[in-house]
Amino acid sequence: MPMSQSTFTILLGGELSLTERLRHAVGGSRFIAADGGMRHAAALGITPEIWVGDFDSTPADLEGAFPDVPKQPYPAAKAATDGEIAVSEAIARGARRLILAGALGGERSDHALQHLLSAVSLAEQGFDLLLTSGKEEAVPLLAGTIELHLPKASLFSVLGFSELTGLCIDNARYPLADFHLPFGSSRTISNVAEGKVCFSLRSGRAIVLARPYDLSGV
Repeated sequence: MPMSQSTFTILLGGELSLTERLRHAVGGSRFIAADGGMRHAAALGITPEIWVGDFDSTPADLEGAFPDVPKQPYPAAKAATDGEIAVSEAIARGARRLILAGALGGERSDHALQHLLSAVSLAEQGFDLLLTSGKEEAVPLLAGTIELHLPKASLFSVLGFSELTGLCIDNARYPLADFHLPFGSSRTISNVAEGKVCFSLRSGRAIVLARPYDLSGV
């Protein structure tokens, strides 16, 4: 299935910086806006195919700027966040890769944390996930191997959402081999990429959070 059919970018309400990495990541994808996340559409120069939410955080001028985008309204007293509804809509339309743009940072730390937890759950269901603010990126790490192409000297951390066993990190300033990370440990915070970094895990749930534009590790 071509990228334009199976990759969906969900526009969320958090902060979003229009970096080169962001533009490259979302290029060719389909777009769904979740409530106030629609404000990112104009900056990206795109028009989402649908706009979902309770629209409690959508100013009137934003609604007027996109009169032709179909809206799918939900009551404010719904049982899911606008972001979760948007993700469900993308999956119903055939998504296999999901880019959650505006998922990190912003005024609602509860939403940002929920996006990370949801990403891990979706990865366990077989979906490919990227969460981004433009300046920060996050990907789930489950049992298996992933690779991240990061600029040399950029910072990254591994956040364990459970006990981690058999954790390996290659091509980093502080490599690890077959490492056991207790739940709640800060041992894997603030590592430095040497370029493409390879992560592998025997068991557990984690998020790799990278800062590709933060070269303070030089």
